[in-house]
Amino acid sequence: MRGRGFAGWLRRHRRGRGPWATDVAIATRRSLPETGLGTGWEPTAVLALTAMLLGFGLLTLYSASSVLAQRGDLPHYHYVARQWVGVLLGLILMVVCARLPTEWWNRRAHQLMLGAAALLIIIVLPFTEMIAPTVNGARRWLRVGFTFQPSDLAKLAVVAWTASLAVRKRKHLKSLHRGLAPFLVGWAFIGGLVMLEPDLSTACIIVAAGMSIIFAAGGRIGHFVFLGILASPLVVPVLNAGYRSSRWESLLLNPGTIPTGGAYQSYQSLLAMGSGGVTGTGFGEGRQKFGFLPEAHNDFIFAMIGEEWGFVGSVAVILVFLALVVVGFRIARRAKDFFGELLAVGVTSLIGLQAFLHIGVGLGTFPATGLSLPFISFGRSNLVVMLAAVGILLAVAREAPEGRKDRADEVMA
Repeated sequence: MRGRGFAGWLRRHRRGRGPWATDVAIATRRSLPETGLGTGWEPTAVLALTAMLLGFGLLTLYSASSVLAQRGDLPHYHYVARQWVGVLLGLILMVVCARLPTEWWNRRAHQLMLGAAALLIIIVLPFTEMIAPTVNGARRWLRVGFTFQPSDLAKLAVVAWTASLAVRKRKHLKSLHRGLAPFLVGWAFIGGLVMLEPDLSTACIIVAAGMSIIFAAGGRIGHFVFLGILASPLVVPVLNAGYRSSRWESLLLNPGTIPTGGAYQSYQSLLAMGSGGVTGTGFGEGRQKFGFLPEAHNDFIFAMIGEEWGFVGSVAVILVFLALVVVGFRIARRAKDFFGELLAVGVTSLIGLQAFLHIGVGLGTFPATGLSLPFISFGRSNLVVMLAAVGILLAVAREAPEGRKDRADEVMA
């Protein structure tokens, strides 16, 4: 009888009906202060995937930039050493963003938006050439003791602002006038300033990330289709202006010819991809970096991956980015509240859109855009912002164990 009684007590204890069931459950659950990353495997996966991209990026960057550095009478490790500074700064910012509560982004969203707009205005003013010089025909950089791109900061600002406003207007998102119109004004203002630099690709990324948030919040895709058709008379001339015209013509009308001008880079990128074959020419053995492919260490680094690592290496990089996007959306689904979900959707879309647009340029699917490949291309400003985005994802994941608010209650509030 005693054995049966003890066995029954043990079974009740395991089922959570014993007198100390609550204490046992609390003691065995890993809480936020103990793990530092929250529950679930997603935060660890995000860190692992990011570390893989950073490590592979430094390796690829060295191969792609060593010849360029030596031609400029610089040490062969010059660009990698500068990138390491961005990695360290980015990791510090990632930790800071991971420790910030997501509510901080909600409270500061409007200030971030105004700050980004102010920096972008400084960039395009005619009398600020001293701190915003023209480089390769564009004014995208701000030099104030250190150099950075305000448009990179604008990406996070627009994501936070869109998510914050979507929470407040969630009951009106089905309406074009009351729901979507305020977002269009904000996106058009920031995107217009970015296009004045000019930087059309970054403006498109910013607007697309904002649209992904609204779609996740319950907006109607038909509204975006309607607005796209309505705006086409304005967008098409912009896409065909200047050097973009020759790039579109080469891509769509004469894809097999040897181009000149703006389409030359895309042609050389395809040559690099084709030269790699299945397994690539080998690390450091690529030929396009010897002056044939301009910006091989930045705008076209995926082409260098295809040349030296081949089809296998290219697919591996694509799969890592796909995995990062999937895990990011899983974190969004597990977020504690509506704002956390939209914030995670926004930063994940930001990383994914930029990565796959860059890859599309390398594969000849899109004309050259000048976008960096996140975590891999040379560029400390973009690298720091992308790592901050990863930190925001980790912050959303860390708060998930606190419990998710019921959506019905949120909508009725």
